[in-house]
Amino acid sequence: MTEGRVVAGRYELAALLGQGGMGQVWTAYDRRLDRRVAVKLLRPDRVAGGGAGEDAEELRRRFARECRVTAQVDHPGLVTVHDAGSDGDDLYLVMQYVEGADLADHLAEHEPYPWPWTVAVAAQLCAVLSAVHAVPIVHRDLKPRNVMVRPDGTLTVLDLGVASVLDSDTTRLTHTGSPIGSPAYMAPEQAMGGAVGPYTDLYALGVLLHELLSGDVPFAGSTALGVLHRHLHEPPVPVRRLRPEVPEPLEALVLRLLAKDPQDRPSCAQEVYEALAPLLPAPGGPGPAGPLDPTRPFLRPHAPWPDRAAAPAAAPVAPRPDVAGAVDEAKRLLGEGRITQAVDILGAILPAAAAEHGERSPVVRILRKQYAATLMDDGQYRRALPELRRLAEERAAEAGPADAQALEFRHDAAQCLEQLGDAAAALAEYRAVLPGFEALYAATDPARPFAVRHRIGHLLLAVGDHAAGQRQLQGLLWDAERVYGVRHAYPGELRRALARGREVRGV
Repeated sequence: MTEGRVVAGRYELAALLGQGGMGQVWTAYDRRLDRRVAVKLLRPDRVAGGGAGEDAEELRRRFARECRVTAQVDHPGLVTVHDAGSDGDDLYLVMQYVEGADLADHLAEHEPYPWPWTVAVAAQLCAVLSAVHAVPIVHRDLKPRNVMVRPDGTLTVLDLGVASVLDSDTTRLTHTGSPIGSPAYMAPEQAMGGAVGPYTDLYALGVLLHELLSGDVPFAGSTALGVLHRHLHEPPVPVRRLRPEVPEPLEALVLRLLAKDPQDRPSCAQEVYEALAPLLPAPGGPGPAGPLDPTRPFLRPHAPWPDRAAAPAAAPVAPRPDVAGAVDEAKRLLGEGRITQAVDILGAILPAAAAEHGERSPVVRILRKQYAATLMDDGQYRRALPELRRLAEERAAEAGPADAQALEFRHDAAQCLEQLGDAAAALAEYRAVLPGFEALYAATDPARPFAVRHRIGHLLLAVGDHAAGQRQLQGLLWDAERVYGVRHAYPGELRRALARGREVRGV
């Protein structure tokens, strides 16, 4: 990749901003709209494990889906995504060009970092995380290099969604054996290969705040494995031992964010913001102390978004809707990859179809099932969950709780709960459907109950029950070896996960 290359016939690369093992970031010139942009280039063959064709193709599909999901988040603290696609061997993501300094450089230029600045940084990040987690999306790699401080003092978070693009299962190790994220900022459940959720980003926020206040991350080491071991087993040093001028409530909040057990951390970014609010500069107070001062936005208060309706109001629908026509149109849009538009059509037609045919009619049931599946495909898990629960209840009432379709609806609901960050509820739902899956599929399609057991193991790790999680995965390994043989890829994946868990816990 060289200066002057034109990506997608439109974006002329100008200067290299940074690079890593999986790609590069460039400043570029948008020839069509006459503006400067940033272009991130990813190499699927390097991300997907040695260039396997279907792995690379799967990453391209995940990349397109993740771009659709992240494009739903509209917040002033997030970098705007303008375009995405593939060009030759590269995937590209075109973003607004953000002027300023990244937070790591900002810290280096202002040590010791004033604690009021740290509070302002944290509050702005909470505003962003509140919006991101509501979609829901988990950043997975929150760190100072992914935060820009702009000249007006506002923060912009970068790389939203990119971490999840790099691995199809956000709780697994990558093909290279490295976990998604940066070890210094990685939550214990992420280090153990457990399920991630909003609580994972809150832990990373705690690491970031500790670094701003003390000048260093709470857990450092000469190897990534050593750092992960410290995340799992060592308590952080309270920051007031290093800087006594830090207010006690701020130290207490950092320690809560760094709790090993996700359930001991604050419940959400909004709760963290409310704990920070009394420490923020008063509106109309003294002017900024220097350039790129992150307290500046709070001279005119800027709080997280209030709760929004789960879905936009449906467009007016004719009294006798063309349900068949709407379904055909939705299928056409899905075939073209226009998932969000298909969701809107299905959501708008459902109430009118129910009024015309009845809530329990076959046509409405099929329509609701398609609507829920499309919402999940679009990453709108919060909207899909009530639809799936309704479908599961209605089907179970008609055919019994052991009915295959009722179990499938509950399984999809568990997936939604997991994506929404409710690990305990997802764990309970997976456990509830597992006996039915084993009765239905153990003899004909063992991969189905194996997948549920796999999720249960990862969620046990996520809620902090590491011993039970390891036992669950060990039992699954034995059964997978019996069914597939010891040389099959799936038992190999389980062995690596178990070995990594033992290694991290036993260093």
